[in-house]
Amino acid sequence: MVLEEAGRPLRLVELPDPQPGPGQVLVAVSRCGVCRTDLHIVDGELTRPKLPLVVGHQIVGTVAARGAGAERFATGDRVGVPWLGWTCGECRYCLSGRENLCDRARFTGYDVDGGYAELAVADERFCAPIPGGYPDQQAAPLLCAGLIGYRALRMAGDAERLGLYGFGASAHIVCQVAVHQGRRVLAFTRAGDEAAQALALDLGAEWAGDALHPGPEELDAAIIFAPAGELVPAALRATAKGGVVVCAGIHMSDIPSFPYDILWGERVLRSVANLTRRDAEEFMALAPRVPVRTEVELHPLAEANEALARLRAGEVRGAAVLDVAAASGRR
Repeated sequence: MVLEEAGRPLRLVELPDPQPGPGQVLVAVSRCGVCRTDLHIVDGELTRPKLPLVVGHQIVGTVAARGAGAERFATGDRVGVPWLGWTCGECRYCLSGRENLCDRARFTGYDVDGGYAELAVADERFCAPIPGGYPDQQAAPLLCAGLIGYRALRMAGDAERLGLYGFGASAHIVCQVAVHQGRRVLAFTRAGDEAAQALALDLGAEWAGDALHPGPEELDAAIIFAPAGELVPAALRATAKGGVVVCAGIHMSDIPSFPYDILWGERVLRSVANLTRRDAEEFMALAPRVPVRTEVELHPLAEANEALARLRAGEVRGAAVLDVAAASGRR
């Protein structure tokens, strides 16, 4: 499924089979998660994708071939390909353990073709082994929704009372991790979104309600997953002195002005950008111990536009995943 122009539907086309270069693996894609970042790319809110582009960066598949020097995985190994696809390894960010901020970074499904296709090429250094026990469709959301959510949770510190704003793919994973860690989770959704609130409560949240109003008690930290700038002042108002509000998305609508007094009291407002390979190693080891259970809607590859439309409308319960293997007759 190819994006030829921002704002236009993806188009199902035949492309030449990609070939792995040095240090790369060719992945036969089984499943690919549908991420809100994909939606931002398709809708033109992230403005510099390569075009034409195969989107998708929550890829689960098997190694079909290896390029020269690629020895980390054997042919047939099951791997995941996340958003961060390559970094320079030389800049001040890479050399200080902050490769997620590399100015020359390349991202899967944005700078290089991604997983809304039967085959994808990836740098083997940035691929992640998939934990045993996770079927491909349950594993796919771990590769971005899970990884970004995990990084955002780390940035929230040791907060006991944790607010999650926007209860979609990332939040439904983070909720489980936070409860496993002994935190108390409060879920903030769109007013009247009873399905998301029910899912939150089912996954261990103590309370679920309207995101634009404070919860039943103050928060020690809040993570905002929804790309809605108006949630920033709402979360600050709901957060106790000394607390932190983490903006976890790669894109957000403009944040409205707000009075200084809701930031005062040593509250912290920060963002999370991308992920690192360390995040992937830690989270993929943690997920089976929780164990994280992903709620998935499975869609055929040819219906990627419909899956994106459901995500845009806020109709997806948990995460949406494309069944790519079925398109090629594989299972």
